Amino acid sequence: QVQLVESGGGLVQAGDSLRLSCAASGRSFRSYSMAWFRQVPGNEREFVALFSRGGAFTMYADSVKGRFTMSGDNAKNTVYLQMNSLKPEDTAVFYCAASSGGTYNLPGSYAYWGQGTQVTVSS
Repeated sequence: QVQLVESGGGLVQAGDSLRLSCAASGRSFRSYSMAWFRQVPGNEREFVALFSRGGAFTMYADSVKGRFTMSGDNAKNTVYLQMNSLKPEDTAVFYCAASSGGTYNLPGSYAYWGQGTQVTVSS
């Protein structure tokens, strides 16, 4: 099993940047496909980015492509989400998740979740 703890959220202005961190423990994140999802109240959890098992490739939702970058640090057993050119519509609780398999952009494919970190972007 792996445990996930997110950090790095906060209140920023439109156009600013933030870097979210997801620290894994119990097992290496490289054993899993790692993803970021986000959720606003009343909406379903939405896929944001994927860091494939072993880090061979990344994938992004169209809404964040070109602005967000997901990466991993093996030594720190941590994955990151660098978010640039933030927009008010990026406001959400961001969750880190780990999967052993399944459709990459479906929350049901992920067995392990962090507690979430709030990102608020003001206009």
